[in-house]
Amino acid sequence: MNGTEWLIDVEGCSPDALRDVRRLRGVCGRIIVELRLKVIGEPLWHQFPGAGGLTGMYLLSESHLTCHTFPEYGTATFNLYCCSARPDWNWDAALTAELGAERVHMRRISREIAAKDSAAVAATEELS
Repeated sequence: MNGTEWLIDVEGCSPDALRDVRRLRGVCGRIIVELRLKVIGEPLWHQFPGAGGLTGMYLLSESHLTCHTFPEYGTATFNLYCCSARPDWNWDAALTAELGAERVHMRRISREIAAKDSAAVAATEELS
């Protein structure tokens, strides 16, 4: 199995955009559609009180997508893990346009997991 994990740190964002659950759902929805991901169940979003930010989580058949915003610092973080190959996504352009980001730092980590032998694969499949 070859998977990919993207860790995205976004800085210099509009604080209002980072409090806007509709806008952030739209960003996550765009990621899901453009990368052809499959959402399992309902996404969860929590808006923190007052001037606080948001936390969103999507359970995917491929793994997960999360978003955390910190309007008081003008920052957001995204984490996408896919256990199957996916093309790179233009995080910089999308988050600059959607959140007014001044800087987007993307780290892409290859997650390679190989079964030791066919017995291990069979045992794992029986547990599923």
